[in-house]
Amino acid sequence: MSTAVDQGHVDIVIDDKGIATIEFGHPLSNSLPGKILEKLANTITELGQKDEVKVVVLKSAGERAFCAGASFDELISIKDFETGKKFFSGFANVINACRKSPKLIIGRVQGKAVGGGVGVASAVDYCFATKFSAVKLSELAVGIGPFVVGPAVERKIGTSAMSQLAINATEWRTAQWAQEQGLYAEIFDTVEDMDAKIEELATTLSDSNPEAMVLLKNVFWEGTGHWDELLKDRAELSGQLVLSEFTVNAINQFKKR
Repeated sequence: MSTAVDQGHVDIVIDDKGIATIEFGHPLSNSLPGKILEKLANTITELGQKDEVKVVVLKSAGERAFCAGASFDELISIKDFETGKKFFSGFANVINACRKSPKLIIGRVQGKAVGGGVGVASAVDYCFATKFSAVKLSELAVGIGPFVVGPAVERKIGTSAMSQLAINATEWRTAQWAQEQGLYAEIFDTVEDMDAKIEELATTLSDSNPEAMVLLKNVFWEGTGHWDELLKDRAELSGQLVLSEFTVNAINQFKKR
């Protein structure tokens, strides 16, 4: 019998217009264990190198939560610094894969995003969401902090809004709030309306000048060349904190809810 850490999937579909859709999923509200993080980062990187791919759509499975962030089952199993650093580096690798990909990435957020899920939504280049897509950075509530996803979130919504999320770690912020801060470009009443708009934009981009899109993406991400080292350092911070007695107790309390 597989454990929660072993479950989940990352699937790819590339249509005849060159629109590549990546879907990740996990039975526990699309949480992200290390194996899924690794596969997701590798998939984003690989699609970025394919000439036939013109644009990427990043989505999660199901109709409810977009992403519950870090897998609590995996967090609680971490017993040493190297294992903790490796796990949190998984989120760093996904963010850096999005940053370095020469393809524009469209995000599709159909429901709530927590912690690392907010980081993923922040790392795409253009993000659509439904009105149900509330956000929360819950890391401080379990004894750590949004250190790895922080640079991506801060880049997208600014220091003030990011600090509000990070400090008030138990409060949900609405999709409208997230749109007002710049995380979501557009929000929709229904998934169907959102998907129609995603198809429209992705199709338009698939016909756009690939070279111009690469150069445009470079402009968007200007000033982030140090993120390989920065996010590695942040992963080390989290890897250390997750070993503390406070954090272990806090995660166990969360799991009982």
